[in-house]
Amino acid sequence: MESKQTVRPNTIKLETIRGNHHMGDEESQHQQDVEKEEDLFDYTTRAQWLRAAVLGANDGLVSTASLMMGVGAVKQDVKTMILIGFAGLVAGACSMAIGEFVSVYSQLDTEVAQRKRDNIRDDQKEEKDEEGLPNPLQAALASALAFSVGAMVPLLAASFIQEYKVRVGVVVAAVTMALAVFGWLGAFLGGAPVVRASIRVLLGGWLAMAITFGLTRWMGTYGL
Repeated sequence: MESKQTVRPNTIKLETIRGNHHMGDEESQHQQDVEKEEDLFDYTTRAQWLRAAVLGANDGLVSTASLMMGVGAVKQDVKTMILIGFAGLVAGACSMAIGEFVSVYSQLDTEVAQRKRDNIRDDQKEEKDEEGLPNPLQAALASALAFSVGAMVPLLAASFIQEYKVRVGVVVAAVTMALAVFGWLGAFLGGAPVVRASIRVLLGGWLAMAITFGLTRWMGTYGL
């Protein structure tokens, strides 16, 4: 006589609880893996375009504003300030693009030469792909565009204000807000402390404008 196996309800409930607990462990482990991947994100992979974009915009902002403040110390009409600011925008954008192109192209040559040496030492002699190699033209265009965007801030701030003191105040205020934004953005994208980076960028921009304004005013008053 065959014996029938009886499955108790308590056994079924216990197996169901174990299955749900196992699924919960898998979900928890997956969540932990995702968090670890986010924590281990390599912010240096953003270095090329971050340096060309955020720092380029900051350079355009500070250099153009300093030029306008310096010339405005001896020539207070709005046309002179706008012309010198526009000249600084064009010259700075070209300079940044050329410098970035040469710099990144040198880096590209170095990395290509290193990969060729690695391929020679490789017994299988497998060709490595070009993924991860820097792009000189992309870096140059990004740097020139970012510089131009930054330089437009003081130009637009001073364009429609005839009163000299009001114009200078508006330029300083606009540059201050832009410096804070660029400092925050660069720190956020690079994973650096936001407050410290913003303060550092602000102090650097103020110092550059103050030195340019003071020395140009002294030269225009006593040096010429």
